[in-house]
Amino acid sequence: MNIIAPLKRQRLAISALIVGRILLALYFLVPGIMKFVAWDMHVSLMAQHGMVFIPFLLTSAGVFQIVAAFALIFNRYTAIFSLLLAGLVLLININLHDFWNIKGIEGAHELQNFVKNLGIFAGLLLLSGHSYLSGKNNSYI
Repeated sequence: MNIIAPLKRQRLAISALIVGRILLALYFLVPGIMKFVAWDMHVSLMAQHGMVFIPFLLTSAGVFQIVAAFALIFNRYTAIFSLLLAGLVLLININLHDFWNIKGIEGAHELQNFVKNLGIFAGLLLLSGHSYLSGKNNSYI
């Protein structure tokens, strides 16, 4: 019986989980930081979509994205932060990627962003479920 092959597969699986979790975290860390670096651009984008309480929402989203990203990077409270980020993705998708209100190439681009974000949403649900079921919510797996 060859035990080396299963050990290699296990190491590969653990590595895939770690790299995937960190890449998902970066997907939120960079935009979280950019909400403050490019404040006026984000305010303008939100205003174009008729959003209200823009400074509060923008600050809240930016801080949350940064905190949640670091939680994912360090694998702390991964199940809950993944679910909360999934909720944020849905809110952003509905409010800012409203392809149904936009015609032409811009509408097609927003549809593409909407579908891409559904993939991110799915990945966050998978990460949350895996983290919860593994019982290692505060470990490095």
